[in-house]
Amino acid sequence: MIYVPATSLPSASTVALYLVAAALAIAALVTVMRRSSQAFPLLAIFALPFRLPISADGRTVNLLIPLYLVVAAGTFAHLLPRLVRARANAPAERPAGPRQGSPRELSFWGTPRGLEWLLFGSVALYALQAIYSSDHARAAENVAFFYIPFALLFVLLREVHWTRELLLRCLGVVVGLAVIFAGIGFVEYARKSLFLNPKVVVANQYDNYFRVNSLFFDPSIYGRFLALVMIALTTVVLWSVRRRDTLIGAAVLAWLLAGLVTSFSQSSIAALLLGLAVLAAWRWDARTTALASIVLLALAGAVVLLAPTSLHFGLKGTKGSTSNATSGRTKLISGGLELFADRPLEGWGSGSFEAQYKRHGGGTSANATSASHTIPVTVAAEQGVLGLAVYAALLLAALLVLCRGAGRSPPRIALAACFAALVLHTWTYADFLEDPFTWAILAVGVALARQDEGWASEARIKARPPAWRASHASD
Repeated sequence: MIYVPATSLPSASTVALYLVAAALAIAALVTVMRRSSQAFPLLAIFALPFRLPISADGRTVNLLIPLYLVVAAGTFAHLLPRLVRARANAPAERPAGPRQGSPRELSFWGTPRGLEWLLFGSVALYALQAIYSSDHARAAENVAFFYIPFALLFVLLREVHWTRELLLRCLGVVVGLAVIFAGIGFVEYARKSLFLNPKVVVANQYDNYFRVNSLFFDPSIYGRFLALVMIALTTVVLWSVRRRDTLIGAAVLAWLLAGLVTSFSQSSIAALLLGLAVLAAWRWDARTTALASIVLLALAGAVVLLAPTSLHFGLKGTKGSTSNATSGRTKLISGGLELFADRPLEGWGSGSFEAQYKRHGGGTSANATSASHTIPVTVAAEQGVLGLAVYAALLLAALLVLCRGAGRSPPRIALAACFAALVLHTWTYADFLEDPFTWAILAVGVALARQDEGWASEARIKARPPAWRASHASD
């Protein structure tokens, strides 16, 4: 996400001033949202990449301050009409959607409602397992600054009526941001210096290649953002019927691809390729796409095995090793698996990976990491078998909701491809439910799935004989 230099903990008077400014900003945003139904989704999508690092007690937390303001304003704008109706004793009528079964039925968990239960259940389980965590502070930070605000974001975006016009406007917002960020990355690459993030500046001095992160705090997070935007834009190019749109989209994709290459993020490139493979399978033929993907993977594997250090596949020094080739992530993964083996049932508690990894001799305060860079391993180490089962169920439910019935809807196909790419990126880097893009993709996917189900249900009712419709009109 966007990186801004961290600041120390402000004084009480400064905090009061910030609170007043935040209240005024929220009030202005509420006014805008009350006037336009499209204001909240557009502002929320715009705010997704922006984080502000705040330092306190020797710890830096990257907070999405702009997104928090938008979510707070969206919550007030969503609740105000309901409070007014409650005072007027006029309950709002909510149209009944198609029946999605009971939690006792296995099929329920593949529905939008079942996915919501798993999402919120994941948050509840994480908060519960924070009780016995060895790092209560980090667990509390994740719950307070990520899980709860993102859950509110999910609820608000889920309630939006997503039209083709609104979806294209949101895509235009993220594409515009991506073009600007890539341009800043080109400037950094040409100057061989970064505007922000001293950690990456130091790393570039020891590597034999230069990585850019634009205005993001990490090259891989920058690459993830570009990859997701490129997948969504590629969907428009593949399903467009106008040559002009195709040519413009292809030119923008070339610009963004060049920006992605300068980040040297292998995980982001892999995520992009998976997303494009999903799009190709839907657009043309799944079997042909699978065969082509296998051939490309085999060729890529051969190149990686035979490539010298000068090809920059993450190899450092004169001796190539698995740990070097993966920037030390294999050591993190093996350490995480050892933590899981020690406590397979309940895990070590939410947010405890860094503390336990250091305690078990896997690292020091200088090189410890807050995650294994492989989300399933992190979940296994922190939350045990129970957390791993909920995580697996969540992935399966999300894929079912996003993919089922999406064959004729390019926006739903784009969301499914983006989610698959994001999941792969979390397996090779970090952040799943800690990333607002996960919640945004799932929220829009759930909303579109419900809209499609509603239209299908209405079509089935209209297909019934007139006598049947008349007998059920009062139900």
